[in-house]
Amino acid sequence: MNPPKTDARRHHDPEVRGFASDNYAGAHPEVLAALALANGGHQVSYGEDAYTDNLQSVVRSHFGPTAEAFPVFNGTGANVVALQAVTDRWGAVICAESAHINVDECGAPERVGGLKLLTVPTPDGKLTPELIDRQAYGWDDEHRAMPQVVSIAQATELGTVYTPEEIHALCEHAHAHGMKVHLDGSRLANAAATLDVPMRTLSNAAGVDILSLGGTKNGALFGEAVVVINQDGVRHMKHLRKLSMQLASKMRFVSVQFEALLARDLWLRNARHSNEMAQRLAEGVRSVHGVEILYPVQANAVFARLPHDVSERLQKRFRFYFWDEAAGVVRWMCAFDTTEDDVDAFVAALKEEMAR
Repeated sequence: MNPPKTDARRHHDPEVRGFASDNYAGAHPEVLAALALANGGHQVSYGEDAYTDNLQSVVRSHFGPTAEAFPVFNGTGANVVALQAVTDRWGAVICAESAHINVDECGAPERVGGLKLLTVPTPDGKLTPELIDRQAYGWDDEHRAMPQVVSIAQATELGTVYTPEEIHALCEHAHAHGMKVHLDGSRLANAAATLDVPMRTLSNAAGVDILSLGGTKNGALFGEAVVVINQDGVRHMKHLRKLSMQLASKMRFVSVQFEALLARDLWLRNARHSNEMAQRLAEGVRSVHGVEILYPVQANAVFARLPHDVSERLQKRFRFYFWDEAAGVVRWMCAFDTTEDDVDAFVAALKEEMAR
């Protein structure tokens, strides 16, 4: 019997791109080059390597002198670890009903983190001080999980973006109630690019205590990071990361990717490009009769409503997901490698299917 072949071979067409998720994109060439640079030889494991050490100074340049980065494997892990770090066993987290931690993490905050999520309906995915107050009560009631954290996403699950002033107001309001603020920043780079501000303006400068920093959606191969800003308000991060199965043995390969993204401007270039492609897509879609864009296009997502049968036919030509299938709502995502030709071809296909 011949031994099985073990040579690597390509199993997909690298010219095919869709609009399903920015997670569908590969790794940016500069990130791959950084991974190759970090490879070879031995480095101390579990975060005691030179790359993770250097990452701390890079992160502080973006998030202030108190910031400390804890690389993890994925976004759900980052959120669960971060939220555990700022809550007690009886603690609860106030978040938007549409928040990723509520609808897209398979109950991990509850099952793994042991947290109660106190959700609030929002028209655009964004919390306000008034909306927070719908759940911010009962701290002395032992029958109710204690609100201890407000979690916001920047950009939100609906593609909308908080202004620096809005985040500052939320943080002031939460802190006045003795609560901390967690920022789910899986697309923080896109929000910063849209607003043309540094990431610190939307985080430490606004009063955020802890954040989950995205890498995968912005050109990394894998890996996210928890960034602790309020050192006095966060406890036992190293132990929580290990307990939550998010401690990478070869951490240098996570850290060097963030170094590649953050040390210069790659994070911003990638985010600006994906945002620009979403704007190009939205402009093209607006000219198509019968298609309705539902939310402001402020990052790299476009949410639209169109006839269900049109979406099904279009999905056979380009990958994308229904957001609310019963309502005919779809989500189209752009990535750092989305091209103008990709967008124009999609808009042309949409027009063809709408005309059938």
